[in-house]
Amino acid sequence: MLSTLACMRPIALGLALVLLSLAEPPAVGSQQTTAIPRVGVITNKAGHEALRKGLQDLAYTEGKNIILEFRSTEPPEVRLPDLVAEVVRLPVDVIVAGGTSAVLAARQATTTIPIVGLSVDPVASGLVATLARPGGNLTGLSFSEVETDAKRLSLLKEAVPSVTRVAALSAAGPTAEPILRETERTARTLGVQLHPVELRGSDDFERVFAAMRVRHAEAVVVLPATVHYVNRTRIIALAISHRLPSMFWRRDFVDAGGLMSYGSDQPEMYRRAASLVSKILQGAKPGELPVEIQ
Repeated sequence: MLSTLACMRPIALGLALVLLSLAEPPAVGSQQTTAIPRVGVITNKAGHEALRKGLQDLAYTEGKNIILEFRSTEPPEVRLPDLVAEVVRLPVDVIVAGGTSAVLAARQATTTIPIVGLSVDPVASGLVATLARPGGNLTGLSFSEVETDAKRLSLLKEAVPSVTRVAALSAAGPTAEPILRETERTARTLGVQLHPVELRGSDDFERVFAAMRVRHAEAVVVLPATVHYVNRTRIIALAISHRLPSMFWRRDFVDAGGLMSYGSDQPEMYRRAASLVSKILQGAKPGELPVEIQ
């Protein structure tokens, strides 16, 4: 009898250890981490931090019940397709992409992973069919409309009434033309000569500012573009050296020394993007979630 009990003790102990191991949640970094949602975040540091805080407000704790794979878009030499390809390979459950160029790169890289994009005009960019029902694997927020961009010129004119010739710095992209067209319409209303100057690449800033000088520009409106944002320090330095009052679409430019900015509250938009991420992780289809406009 004693020998039978002695044999049963290690069996019972082994069963207890197995049950205990099953009851413990998998640790982050273990082979069980696939159960923890993984979100690829392709944006700047400020956007990443705002998204993280927004997810915290929704009871997501990084490393506990969500993993954020952050890839910064800020280094001037960064290639967005490479960043997107990297997070797609991980893989991730959702991609958050900040800026029209990043959203386009994400859309080109995958048609299956849900994307929450923050873009200038997703319809004009060809990213979604309609704002109400975007379709496919993409939803998000639109942080700028052409009317908003055109109003920057009006505000610049109010701040510097003597200005009659203004350069409009744009970068090649699907949203540049409608924004520029609306800005030109506003310029005619204000009696201002608008001189569009298109940037050809991140090494082209000296040329475009020299072109502004040749055209006798008295101020510059910088239109939304990722290449402008990541090179904001250089743009501001050139504007100052050429004595051009400058208007931008993000507060970050003013913090870096630019004169004025007018646009949406970017941190708030990323906090709102967090709610879209949460809905998708809970089973919502991105193509059925309306694109929000701020």
